Amino acid sequence: MNILKQLVLAKHRFSGLTRHCRALHSSYVHSSTDASIEVHSPEQEVVIALGSNVGDRLDNFNNALEMMNKSGINITRHACLYETAPAYVTDQPNFLNSAVRAVTKLGPHELLGVLKQIEKDMGRFGGIRYGPRPIDLDILFYGKFKVHSDILTIPHERIWERPFVMAPLMDLLGSSADCDTVTCWHSFSLLSGGLLEVWEKMGGESLIGKEGMKRVLPIKSGLWDWSQRTSVMGILNVTPDSFSDGGKFVSVEAAVTQARLMISEGADMIDIGAQSTRPMASRISAEEELDRLMPVLEAVAGMPEAEGKLISVDSFYSKVASEAVSKGAHLVNDVSAGQLDSNMLRVVAGLRYDDVCKQVASEIYLRVKDVELSGIPAWRVIIDPGIGFSKKTEHDLDILVGLPNIRAEIARKSFGVSHAPMLIGPSRKKFLGHICSRIAADERDPATIACVTAGVLGGANIVRVHNVRDNADSVKVC
Repeated sequence: MNILKQLVLAKHRFSGLTRHCRALHSSYVHSSTDASIEVHSPEQEVVIALGSNVGDRLDNFNNALEMMNKSGINITRHACLYETAPAYVTDQPNFLNSAVRAVTKLGPHELLGVLKQIEKDMGRFGGIRYGPRPIDLDILFYGKFKVHSDILTIPHERIWERPFVMAPLMDLLGSSADCDTVTCWHSFSLLSGGLLEVWEKMGGESLIGKEGMKRVLPIKSGLWDWSQRTSVMGILNVTPDSFSDGGKFVSVEAAVTQARLMISEGADMIDIGAQSTRPMASRISAEEELDRLMPVLEAVAGMPEAEGKLISVDSFYSKVASEAVSKGAHLVNDVSAGQLDSNMLRVVAGLRYDDVCKQVASEIYLRVKDVELSGIPAWRVIIDPGIGFSKKTEHDLDILVGLPNIRAEIARKSFGVSHAPMLIGPSRKKFLGHICSRIAADERDPATIACVTAGVLGGANIVRVHNVRDNADSVKVC
């Protein structure tokens, strides 16, 4: 709600630019496909919607995105993934929907031609209007321009009536317009509050999670709706030197027994770590980490009790991540968000936070942006504010009670990233020892339960813990 209020408060800023944008657009309305659009920039920012309900829908998306990038459509931002009930023609499978922002040098009709060719190459031929399709690619916006021709209308004429289009579109925006082009997109709605007002009139966030539309994360071989309840991630350290339980589960037999216990106590996920990330821990090589990890991973993945559960690997080595995924891991938990180097802890430890939630939110957004530019869609990302890493006790507490503020701050630049599932890992951390005067890590479980409670009530979707039984109870109560 706070996110929404921020943009409504800014509606006069949108309104002031709306008149300018409308005057600009009036010069670029065309009635034939041969008409050309005067473009003052070599590149235009565009929004393209994606839909699929035939075959492997996610694979269809991945193929379409790859073909778009190869065709001169450079994707810069991804919306969340939505599974939606079919509209108009209801006797067909559910759709997967999303949208992307991109830049391209293609003219609007050239762009349309490229997208139609991709649809054809992926097996879309005719069929009934609004019927089943392996891929559907629609241009929602093209720069600051309006286009009207026999075959193309921009903005897309049905944006304003389709929640399954508006939800991904909103994900590509923030509560503050990040450029004049986005301001013009808001002006197309003809409402003083811009696109956000359109979304709110449809029902906004209240529509998400209902039977007709839910946000999902691709994981294992399916789509996970993480919003239904908070999940519990059990920590399985196969290390001799982890701060809480180092040395207890180094053997495969002991690790499997512990994994089985955590699942019986309510764990939804098992996070296996073969290298300690505690402060001052000695770093081992990727090869040594693999030697520790792989026998345990394969054994846990093969447990009958692990059926339907998610297995995560806690590593900052790409080689370890690659090997682990090939052997059954579903998640890679990288504490450095891909940024770890020999100076990282020293540099981060020396930073001062003026507003820890704001700065953590900014760091999360930048890391997700890097991930997207490398070709990994944001809909595959779980965000973690890093409780207990290179922060003072008061900073950890600020984050714990400020999870909604972190989401709101991220939403200033990207609603989509702000909606990503959030994981917190306060379990038995040193700041709890400082607060409660508990030197031994395994004496910090009651404090951990308090943190988990605060985190769940603040919107955490996954809690990473050592003591699964008691924290699972906390999650159930929340």
